Amino acid sequence: MWRQAAREAFPDAGFAEPADASVLAGAERKLGEELPSELRQLLLESNGIVGRTSVDTVWAVEQNLHFRTDGSFARLYMPFDALLFFGNNGGGDQFAFVRTPRRPDVFVWEYETDSRRWVAGGLRDYLGRSLAFPVK
Repeated sequence: MWRQAAREAFPDAGFAEPADASVLAGAERKLGEELPSELRQLLLESNGIVGRTSVDTVWAVEQNLHFRTDGSFARLYMPFDALLFFGNNGGGDQFAFVRTPRRPDVFVWEYETDSRRWVAGGLRDYLGRSLAFPVK
């Protein structure tokens, strides 16, 4: 289902091997939360999607621990605890679901300004937008 959705937006999308369910369970334990069900399903089909210009449209969630625990980030940026990152645009900006309150919308964190703004109404909408035309 998710590979098809990605190919509809960008026929040349690249796909990683599917994530193992036990690996995702381990990531959820480390993060202290369940992944959004749509993201979990996507990762079970492909543990990453590469879009235009080799941008990692979707990547594994372990990077979240780095964002949440890096001391230099804590000094530069607002806390990341409310966000669950899963993709980027290749220029430093990161895409995330909001954890508190949980919602299906996708937001972008713009690292230059530390702003967080809405970009898509859900994972399918995000894939369509980011693969058809890079989301800014």
